[in-house]
Amino acid sequence: MIPFLLITDLDNTLVGDDAALAELNHQLDYHRKEYGSQLVYSTGRSVTLYHRLTTEQPLLEPDALILSVGTEVYLQGSDIPNAEWADRLSQNWDRELVVATAAHFADLTSQPDSEQRPFKVSYFLTEAVAGEVIPQLEVLLKDQGLDVQLIYSGGLDLDILPRQANKGQAMTFLRETLGISPSQTIACGDSGNDLAMFADRPERGIIVGNAMPELLEWHYANPNGDRYLAQAHCAGGILEGLQHFGFLAV
Repeated sequence: MIPFLLITDLDNTLVGDDAALAELNHQLDYHRKEYGSQLVYSTGRSVTLYHRLTTEQPLLEPDALILSVGTEVYLQGSDIPNAEWADRLSQNWDRELVVATAAHFADLTSQPDSEQRPFKVSYFLTEAVAGEVIPQLEVLLKDQGLDVQLIYSGGLDLDILPRQANKGQAMTFLRETLGISPSQTIACGDSGNDLAMFADRPERGIIVGNAMPELLEWHYANPNGDRYLAQAHCAGGILEGLQHFGFLAV
């Protein structure tokens, strides 16, 4: 057994099957103590909603956190976002202009204040109009000189982020900060905002069996031997994938 870095989404990836989560927690806790493996949660949740989840689910204490769709990184139990990562994201980012530009679209409904973060502007957008609204919004943002990216997931959530901010780039930053190789890093997810952890990545990937169509369609169109599609759902799929890659004994 060798140490590994597990970076996993929470809702409908790690969380969703209580029995499987209990078993995965048991194995991860043992592996961390015996081999020095590390655990990171990477979620679209803000720090507020993350802490709410910890009161509802028996989550292990992570070694680090990636919150708000990769726009905030928290190291070593700190409750203050990592300044180096924040400095990177601040380049050419104009949050007020993003908000003003998005205000032209009546179909966009602002998410709660807790989900509006320094480097993330978030809306609800129904799937029925997303295919029309998102391309128009992208053009308008570009016309304003904004270098941003739009991430749509779950058929409802639209996040506007700095170009260099997403779960994948935050994973690279964190992995390099911790000094862990791509071959010993595994990313786990289920939806569109997890795609950045799998697309053109050197790390291993596990897509859980209950993944959203948006992620499954991309997976089938972009086969990769370092990415595993589990049959089991949620934490059970993570267990299955870790065994597939040889990080946990079968």
